[in-house]
Amino acid sequence: MSTRETITLSKKDLSGSKLRCLIVTSLPRNQIAGILSSLVSPVASVDERKHHWLPEGFSNPQEPKLGECESFLTSEIREELTSWWLVHRRGANTPNWDIVTSCTIEGKEGIVLVEAKAHDKELKHDGKSPGDRENHARIDTAITEANTALNGLCPGWSISRDSHYQLCNRFAWAWKVASLGVPVVLVYLGFLNAQEMSAVGRPFPSYADWRTSVMAHGDTLVPKAAWERRLQTTGAPLWAVVRSLDIQWVTAGPE
Repeated sequence: MSTRETITLSKKDLSGSKLRCLIVTSLPRNQIAGILSSLVSPVASVDERKHHWLPEGFSNPQEPKLGECESFLTSEIREELTSWWLVHRRGANTPNWDIVTSCTIEGKEGIVLVEAKAHDKELKHDGKSPGDRENHARIDTAITEANTALNGLCPGWSISRDSHYQLCNRFAWAWKVASLGVPVVLVYLGFLNAQEMSAVGRPFPSYADWRTSVMAHGDTLVPKAAWERRLQTTGAPLWAVVRSLDIQWVTAGPE
């Protein structure tokens, strides 16, 4: 007797960056590890025999949250991260990552955090919506702390809660994880030629275009000198890198 498990995907999961993340993580393990390693080379490596990642393709498509995923960080680090970000947890949110994988960095186990985009409108300029007042204040404090520490490593940072919130919280969390002793590679991943997204934004035709878009988006917030550079926090090193993939698929037409 066979059983069939049903996975429900939202419409947004079937196009753009989310679909491509699921396609990549649905491949055979050796291919997934190869692709993830290529994204973080030469800084880090992903080994199919000992590392793990989320999502796990279409069978487990949920985007990981570092404070809730038991497989990437210790319970003590997960608790510290969540407390650093939130006062009240019920109904609150922490950053959802497009892909997270364990990895090896400089001979030590680390983590790769992937933020993926498929068109220019996904590079958002909005600040954080207010929500819970105490959480709103705690997040401001957390990002300000990260900004101060990052400026001590490489002058020119200006991340905040109130502008480009998505970009700012990615760098804040990457810094915090590294400061707690876990080496981190933050990958800004552009999926190229996502033509099905043309109605909502401009797809990225090349790596050069994607990189230019990221630099422009982070201008005045993230110093250009901080990209592709080893930043030694008080706990462990941190890298931020810009990478691209061209992932296409073929849909069957009517017979």
